[in-house]
Amino acid sequence: MVKIKNSLYLNDDSSINLEAWLHHAAMQRNQDDFQLIRQACILSQIVGETKITPTNVSCLQQGLTMAEILLDLHLDKETVAAALIYSSVNYAELCPETIHEHLGPQVTKLIEGTKQMDAIRMGSVATPIYQTQLENMRKMLLAMVKDMRVVLIKLAERVATMRTLDTLEAATRKTYAQETLDIYSPLANRLGVGQLQWELEDLSFHYLEPEIYEKIATLLQERLVDREAYVQALITQLQTVLANAHLQPFQLHGRVKHIHSIYRKMQQKKLQFSELYDLNALRILVTTVKDCYNALSIIHGLWPPVDGQFDDYIATPKANGYRSIHTTVLGPDEKTLEIQIRTHQMHQESEHGLAAHWQYKENSQQNASYHTKIAWLRQVLEWQKELVKRGQATVPGFTTVLNDRVYVFTPNGDIIDLPKGATPLDFAYTIHSEIGHRCRGAKINGTIVPLTYQLNIGEQVEILTSKQGAPSRDWLNPHLGYLYTARAKAKAHHWFKIQDYDKHVREGQTLLDKECQRLGLITIDQEKLAHKLHFKSKKELIAALGSGDLRITQLFNALHTQEHLYESNILVEPEILLGKPSRPLPEGITVAGVTDLLTHTAGCCKPVPGDSIRGFITQGRGIVLHRDDCSHLLNLIPDRHDRLVHADWGENANQVYPVDVCVEAHNRPGLIRDVSTLVANEKLNLIAVTLSNNKLDPKAFIKLTIEISSLTSLRKVLDRIKQVPHVIDVRRKVVS
Repeated sequence: MVKIKNSLYLNDDSSINLEAWLHHAAMQRNQDDFQLIRQACILSQIVGETKITPTNVSCLQQGLTMAEILLDLHLDKETVAAALIYSSVNYAELCPETIHEHLGPQVTKLIEGTKQMDAIRMGSVATPIYQTQLENMRKMLLAMVKDMRVVLIKLAERVATMRTLDTLEAATRKTYAQETLDIYSPLANRLGVGQLQWELEDLSFHYLEPEIYEKIATLLQERLVDREAYVQALITQLQTVLANAHLQPFQLHGRVKHIHSIYRKMQQKKLQFSELYDLNALRILVTTVKDCYNALSIIHGLWPPVDGQFDDYIATPKANGYRSIHTTVLGPDEKTLEIQIRTHQMHQESEHGLAAHWQYKENSQQNASYHTKIAWLRQVLEWQKELVKRGQATVPGFTTVLNDRVYVFTPNGDIIDLPKGATPLDFAYTIHSEIGHRCRGAKINGTIVPLTYQLNIGEQVEILTSKQGAPSRDWLNPHLGYLYTARAKAKAHHWFKIQDYDKHVREGQTLLDKECQRLGLITIDQEKLAHKLHFKSKKELIAALGSGDLRITQLFNALHTQEHLYESNILVEPEILLGKPSRPLPEGITVAGVTDLLTHTAGCCKPVPGDSIRGFITQGRGIVLHRDDCSHLLNLIPDRHDRLVHADWGENANQVYPVDVCVEAHNRPGLIRDVSTLVANEKLNLIAVTLSNNKLDPKAFIKLTIEISSLTSLRKVLDRIKQVPHVIDVRRKVVS
């Protein structure tokens, strides 16, 4: 069976001896630390003594177990206090306000961070972690990088839970055990907390493979007496040898091999229990790295080393920071003996991981927290990648979870979450728009890099700015790679939009005037058009046209579909329009609000849908539709002004109308053929065409009469004719 250390707070009848635990804690901490721990202990007793956890122990008991574990890891007073009350938060409804009032803001933040990690649950053994935890793994990662202590609290909770699984059903025990083996023990390994990792692995193995566990435990027990006697004899011999070599002070220990690690080695190397060579093991602790290598030399001089069984993790540490020298020798009686050699500090780091790192670094205030965070984040990501590799075969595309976000640090150690592919400029705009605008360079981990550099996880980013800087237009060029995020691009674009507003207004007006001239338009109601396109004023409309936010095509499409976009102030009463129509009016056209009237389009100006039009009441021919800018209307004698009426095309006009188009080109053979062929390809009817040229002038002037349905169709055919080789200009004919 799994042997669990007897807790100091449990009496023989399993009742809680709170004073004994407090005395134990007081012996390990100074008075200031102990006051906070005592306060948390009292709060846990008041709230959680009668509340039960899922493993049928009180919240107080589980809190004391967790705190005891973290005390052994030398964690700070806030972490121990948070561990004491964490179960009461989960199962006794202890609220954040109460925690803040009694224990302060730091403990409250630790509790909140640890609560975020509650999302890491597998659900059942039948549902592998690789299929259910994609988003939860990310939540866990985000929670951990805020404060690494929350993970140690979570690991302590899992150890406390695993120690009390016997009261649960077999299926539930296996669920907890599988979850622990897949998530928590690898995490403890990555953090270098070997003390927790080994206990979690053995407890999980006990519930997942009870028969194999008992078999190995029995074999170990059967040989225990012989092994202990053998190891003790070796320790006595080595103490004399090392003392004579002046390596004092040093410590010698017999090392216990954990059951799960024995099983794993048997599986990996396909060995029987009797073939394992490292059940006999010693650990030598010395003061300096130099002493480590001196001790190694002494060991190899005393007993011959076994080929292929030497690892120097001091020269090349493991990914989780583990450092030690491992060697296997052929000891007395031809028995293999594994020996580990390390300094006292290396041993503390191996057993306690990051907690030991804080303890040894507590006197170093120079940016220690930032560097610890960097090392931490890389360790956790490596661990997460291991899980991804194990799950690739069952979940297609799973690896993208790690590849779509990057987490980088500000110089103050704050975490910034960006999409993968983001650059230092994206980082700068995420911090603040002004920092982005004034950015002139960037440092990654203290080294200057180009602004197009793609950020990687765990890097520290420092932005170099100027006092009066401004964005470069190159930043908006997608081919140059300065900006990746839409947010940063929008901020840079907005800056140029504001700075060049007056310039955009001028360019937009020029563009609009040029297009109106090409189409023969004069009177456009820009205010109504701006309202139609959801701009506040016609100036904003023109500026958007000049900046490229609004395309000229969009403007003229709105011009064609919207009624009353033309200036007209002449209206007459409908009664004067009565008359018998000789043919139906094109659908959608209205004259002074009346439909079904006899109308014709004027042959002088040839209006089409989209043109601003007015009707002229004739005698006997109904109403003739003219363009507003038609010279015949502009030169109309005053006595006939009362015969002018407002007219518009409506939104459903679908008839074609003749339009005159003038083409200026360099004369060449086949010019007329190419132009007429293009018109035919546009599926337009060419009514007439004339060509005029002069022998002394190389230019040709072509007049086309084409049936057009709208201004949009006219713009399209003008653009296409302009692409014909040797064409200089093309525009609609304006009546003079």
